Amino acid sequence: MTDPDIRASDADRHRVVSLLQRQVGTGRLTVDEFDQRARCAYQARTLGELAALTCDLPPEPAVEGSAEARHRPVPAAVIVTAAVLAFLLGGAVVTNGTLPAAATPSAGMSCH
Repeated sequence: MTDPDIRASDADRHRVVSLLQRQVGTGRLTVDEFDQRARCAYQARTLGELAALTCDLPPEPAVEGSAEARHRPVPAAVIVTAAVLAFLLGGAVVTNGTLPAAATPSAGMSCH
């Protein structure tokens, strides 16, 4: 748990104000409540003061594009499949000196 006496950063204040804006959109806060809490957020000195502004609001669900979601481990099946394909294609190059026809780009394709 984060110490509530730690000084708040500008990023912390902006994060809380963004959360408050989303809560206005869901109908949990009125515009007047948002205005009052946003002013308090920009004046907050500590993380505890910021937390008090959102303690009566439900936590937000994790967003699919969040940092947590972007750093999920790759399933083992994907890694094994990629390794097998690399092995097979590498073996074809060593044996024949060329990639199999299915693995070569079509004539006329351009990377430019």
